[in-house]
Amino acid sequence: MPVAGRECGSVPPSMATAETPLLSLREDARAARDKVFGRRVFVRGVVEISNHCRENCHYCGMRRDHHALNRYRLAADQLAEQIIHHRPAAITDIDIQAGEDPVAVREIVLPLVRELRRRTNLGITLCLGTLSPREYDQLREAGGDCYVMKIETGQAQHYEFIGAPGTMAERVAAIYYLAGKGWKVSSGLIMGLPGQTREQLAETLTLLGRLPLTGCSVSPFVAGEQTPFGAAPNGRIEQTLNCVAWLRLRAPHWIIPAVSAMRLVAEDGYVGAFNAGANLATINLTPRAVRADYPIYKRDRVIMDEAQVLSAIEQAGCSPSQVGILSHLQAGSRKSQNGGNAPRLTP
Repeated sequence: MPVAGRECGSVPPSMATAETPLLSLREDARAARDKVFGRRVFVRGVVEISNHCRENCHYCGMRRDHHALNRYRLAADQLAEQIIHHRPAAITDIDIQAGEDPVAVREIVLPLVRELRRRTNLGITLCLGTLSPREYDQLREAGGDCYVMKIETGQAQHYEFIGAPGTMAERVAAIYYLAGKGWKVSSGLIMGLPGQTREQLAETLTLLGRLPLTGCSVSPFVAGEQTPFGAAPNGRIEQTLNCVAWLRLRAPHWIIPAVSAMRLVAEDGYVGAFNAGANLATINLTPRAVRADYPIYKRDRVIMDEAQVLSAIEQAGCSPSQVGILSHLQAGSRKSQNGGNAPRLTP
């Protein structure tokens, strides 16, 4: 029988070190997901609107010191046209993503969010890094619904070692601030980061379980060119998928994505995420002319288009949800307030 919602007081060593799949764990995770969501997978689109970044993370190809990178900012009106009139039919939510770029927030994201809120019923997710409270509030007032604030690692010294933005305490404080202002907040970690230990991983998963989140991702580490970690080995896909399953069992109600880096490190990694309990897929809508200049993993990255995403969902025995992420979360909140359980997704 599934063990959905069990307390994971310690991280199984195999999740941090083993290269073999924990099939029973993944089977339980699929059952936990299906109990809450059915076999429906949310489908969102992502537009990567700027690769300017003021941070200098040791693991990211868009880091400030990557001077050879061709920097860009896209135009809000062109993005609105594409999203409003040319997005794939399966998309119910849009993720607006950028490096940590306050200029892009002011000049691109705010007008784009206002236009999308005025002209669509899309759920709007933002992944823009650590900003000021005033900027978060402006984005919320413009129509933002969800915010992705990844911690990557939950151990303060390791956080500093990988050069992640600011301090871990600041990142955690931002998550609490966003949740307190009504945002639906997701976070995430990287599996296989240089210097990562079993103890650090346990600390990370414990922290994520305590934060006010509606979702969480786990990505395999991918060594990016022009970074201090460029020579490090990639993270292992089996560990990553075992962690997806652990997250699902820890929080059956979470939105947990399959991420493109999974397919970069293993051909079947993306489908494997759905078979381990993931329930979110992302179609890349970034204009082709600039995709290579958004090396969040590496320049030669995997781009998941509509056909690839829908095929992966089908291969996992799932189907696209016709209910958006925001609609599902809002329905769950209403149900919770009335003393019931979160609703199960239906076609």
